[in-house]
Amino acid sequence: MTSSSPTVASLPPLAAQAEHLIELGIPELAGMRVEDLRTFAADSGRATGGDLLAVHPDRLSASAIAPLLRHDGKPGFVVTDMPDVDHFAPSAVDLPDAPLYVVNGLDRGDRLANWTPKEALPVLSEEGRSPLLLTEGMHWVLQQPTALERNHCFMTIGSRLRKANGTLDARTPALWISNGTGRDGRERRNAPKVGWCWWGNRHTWLGIASAESRRP
Repeated sequence: MTSSSPTVASLPPLAAQAEHLIELGIPELAGMRVEDLRTFAADSGRATGGDLLAVHPDRLSASAIAPLLRHDGKPGFVVTDMPDVDHFAPSAVDLPDAPLYVVNGLDRGDRLANWTPKEALPVLSEEGRSPLLLTEGMHWVLQQPTALERNHCFMTIGSRLRKANGTLDARTPALWISNGTGRDGRERRNAPKVGWCWWGNRHTWLGIASAESRRP
């Protein structure tokens, strides 16, 4: 299998990503100083073209990021039947113990479209890749809206919800583009949508996103 995400190469430099997050008001939402964000980006070295600046999910929730997403001029939203979106946490993913970190080697996972998350996870592990978190996928779309294309959207199976009895919820978060039907509302057609799919289901239009590594 080979990587399938040609859009990654055009990610802006980390310094430009930091400025975009500042323009969006991310430092205020995450409770950090603008200067700290700029300093982190400057100290993180030269981006390879596939480096993504991310805020740790403990500092910035998915529900806070969602309205900042844009597609076709429409703001993003979380589906109504996912009120617990912020409780989906990293599962079997090691994150840097820092408020800011860099995600390297993004892959939208087009090659894994029509695979179930259950099938895809061991394959990614064998390749030494790590499934993307929901918040990381959202940061990606913030910086590069073209990463989200109709019929080429993606799941972020690194974020899971653990139930009170200790088992994992069967839902897996995903990012796609709304058709404006049902409870989404016609006014949300073409808007970026944060939703979920079942752990054991296949979707021809959803890849399974992953990364090569993360660094503080």
